[in-house]
Amino acid sequence: MPAGTMFAKFKSTNVAASSSTQNVADGNPITQYFEIGKPVACAGPELIWRIHDAYRKSDNKECSVFIFEKKVAEKLHKPRRKETITELLKSSVKTLERFRHPRILQIYHTVEENADTLAFASEPIFASLSNVLAFHESKTYENPNVPPTAGGTAGAGQAQAAANTLPQRPAHAKEYNFLDMELKYGFLQLTEALAYLHYSGHVIHRNVCPSSILITKRGIWKLAGMEYVERMNENDLNSSIPCPPWSNRVSKMAQPNLDFMAPETQSTSKCSLLSDMFSLGMVICAVFNSGRPLIQAGNSTSNYAKQMESLDDLVHKLMPRLPIALQEATSRMASRDATARPTAQLLQLIKYFIDPAISALKFLDVVNMKDTQQKSQFYKTTLIEAMPLIPRKLWWQNIWPMLKSEINNNEVLAAVLQPVMLFVQEATHTEYDNLMSATMKVVYNTPKSIQASVTILENLHLIIEKTKPEDVTTDIMPMLFCSFDGSTIQVQSAAVVAVANVFDSIDELSIRRMVLPKVKLVFEKNITDPKIVQNVLMCIERVMDRMERAQVMDEVLPLLANVRIPDPDIIMRTVRIYHKLFVDKTYGLTVETMATNVLPLLIPHTVNPALNFEQYCYLLEVLQQMLEAIDRQQRNKLKLDNLSMASPERHRTLRHQFSTDNMNAPPFNIPNLRIDQRKTSSAEDMARKNSGGSGMLGGWWFGCSPSSPDSNFLRVGNVFPNRRLSDNTLMTPKIRIAPSCASSPGGTPGSGLPTRRHSSIGPQERRGSTINLSPPTLARSMIGGSMPNTSSSVPFLLSSSMQSIRSRRQSTVLSSGPLGSGSGILQQLGSGMVRQLTSVSGTVSPVPLLRVNGTRNSNSNVRKCPSLNITFSQ
Repeated sequence: MPAGTMFAKFKSTNVAASSSTQNVADGNPITQYFEIGKPVACAGPELIWRIHDAYRKSDNKECSVFIFEKKVAEKLHKPRRKETITELLKSSVKTLERFRHPRILQIYHTVEENADTLAFASEPIFASLSNVLAFHESKTYENPNVPPTAGGTAGAGQAQAAANTLPQRPAHAKEYNFLDMELKYGFLQLTEALAYLHYSGHVIHRNVCPSSILITKRGIWKLAGMEYVERMNENDLNSSIPCPPWSNRVSKMAQPNLDFMAPETQSTSKCSLLSDMFSLGMVICAVFNSGRPLIQAGNSTSNYAKQMESLDDLVHKLMPRLPIALQEATSRMASRDATARPTAQLLQLIKYFIDPAISALKFLDVVNMKDTQQKSQFYKTTLIEAMPLIPRKLWWQNIWPMLKSEINNNEVLAAVLQPVMLFVQEATHTEYDNLMSATMKVVYNTPKSIQASVTILENLHLIIEKTKPEDVTTDIMPMLFCSFDGSTIQVQSAAVVAVANVFDSIDELSIRRMVLPKVKLVFEKNITDPKIVQNVLMCIERVMDRMERAQVMDEVLPLLANVRIPDPDIIMRTVRIYHKLFVDKTYGLTVETMATNVLPLLIPHTVNPALNFEQYCYLLEVLQQMLEAIDRQQRNKLKLDNLSMASPERHRTLRHQFSTDNMNAPPFNIPNLRIDQRKTSSAEDMARKNSGGSGMLGGWWFGCSPSSPDSNFLRVGNVFPNRRLSDNTLMTPKIRIAPSCASSPGGTPGSGLPTRRHSSIGPQERRGSTINLSPPTLARSMIGGSMPNTSSSVPFLLSSSMQSIRSRRQSTVLSSGPLGSGSGILQQLGSGMVRQLTSVSGTVSPVPLLRVNGTRNSNSNVRKCPSLNITFSQ
């Protein structure tokens, strides 16, 4: 087409668009029933129908109004052509009314006429396929590498004109770009429409082209343009019938689109069902050819004949742009040989259309024809499973309008809410505000079934996340609080769960005054129901942080004490709440409360066989922490109590009471000395027998017999002459103290001295000493001084060997002075004089051990020996 002609068409369409802003339907009777808005699209032969947004006055139902201005036909030269076009369009609407099918445009109101216009109302229309393809084709003109073509130019111009008058559309529909699934579903819908017309309506459409295909606001492709249908007998479905070819002598408005007409119609003046399949194939090719048809005759039969000869090559070149599963079927439909084309029934069965998402969309289109059970099953399972496979664009364009229309149907509301909640979850805040908010408010404020209420409450956190705060306060919270007052357990339990999920959105005053009392009431009514108890505990655990301490102590603790169900999950949740109260000091859980109210409830669960190992360990860990806290506080308290009061003597332990470390004993002198003979062990007897040839004292006394257990002691004594004997760790000596007279210094008439431990032994070796009450005797000749003997009951302690020592070496052993002068045997022994015994030899019996014990006086550092026990082994 020349550039001037194309420019003229653009100019004419722009003028028409400017005049379309006025209400062209004034005077038409249809305005009594519909409120008509701005034009949004155009369709029909030469796009002579202008499509306006509208709504029905009786029920505010959204729709579209088609308006034909008769003055458009007045441009024709012959006067009767105006009436011809008008009658043709009127019959087209009548035919659409007769064919009621989901794939055929639905008519809401029949055609109305006045002197200037024709008008009818239909379901809401987004645009015609010609408008959409013209938009895609116009983008190719901007590419200098793509030459402009004549085909679709008028559509592009009118689409641009329609775009200039478009109202504000949702964000997802500002620019209509086809998705693969959208095209697949659209082609299938056209195939189903033709199958219905061919085999149920027994008609041939004859004008399957983009201007006869309308896209609803749900994205559904509808077949319209029934101006040129030809009826067939049922017996002639497989044969051809006569039909007029395209002619230059007839107005192009009164003829089918030549670019999509089947070749046999033009060449033989006959058509069949397969002629519509050729037109459908050419529509598919135009879609994948950026909106340009393969045949661009420009309303010239000669151009059509020439281009038809090269059609096979054009189709072959286009095939790589088509989906692989659609290529064979399309090439056969676009064949010039009618017998090679598939029927509409056969085309529906190709692999390209086998898709679970497509099946779900197909069912959704006819869901209004199904019964309640079929609808519910579809919404709850089939649609939920298919939605992840469906693009989001079709979610809002195709699925959501159907769900919105079903929300008012209380019988299927519970099932419809299942996919609705999926929409809420996936919607952006803008999408929710613009497309869902108003519908959801209707759901909140209308009576609902039990299952519908449960679905709303269980997903309330998703709804609140997308809802404006002011709407949450005015619409959602009242519904939530009213749910607690329901008579059904399911709704009450769901309300408890909802509170746990949305507690952040509830103010503290409502939690204290509304939520907690209602939750407690639900718990008390269903105290034996494990599910409700579990939900109540979960709710308490969530809202505790926003409650006052006194309310927690006064209301939450008694509630926990009434939990009697031994379910592991319930036990663990109860333990977690107690642990939270214990760890968080702001709650003020005292040790008295733990000891009296908490531990008696938790300890029996330690033997619950239903707990697994991990649960048991957690329970025991919490119990141990509580017990440690009780132990720590009680110990500190008792220690402070002991420091604040004097402890009486009767409360002391016996070990503390009778220890000489805590007594102040006056200084005393040893009144007598008793020497006992030491009992020898079997090992010592054998050692003595083995060393008999070396004398009684020789080898043992000088440390020559390593078998003696006391040899090391004597060696130490020889090396360290100034070392006190009490500094060596020895066996506890047997020290016996005889009572002296009352006048003796340090005497204790009537009782012996208290038990005294030796300083060289540990506290574990404390043992009582043997107290001998009889005064000891010692030969004055041995002592070297006069010592009174107060009793004759003391046994004679000196053996023959000791006497031999006394007779032979008396000057060595004993001092020359009296006992009172400090030269006695005790003084000699205490000052290391024992070393003089090393000169003893001969026949004297060996002295294996000599021990001298002294007592530390608490009043001085002077060591004094209360008694001396010297043992000789035989």
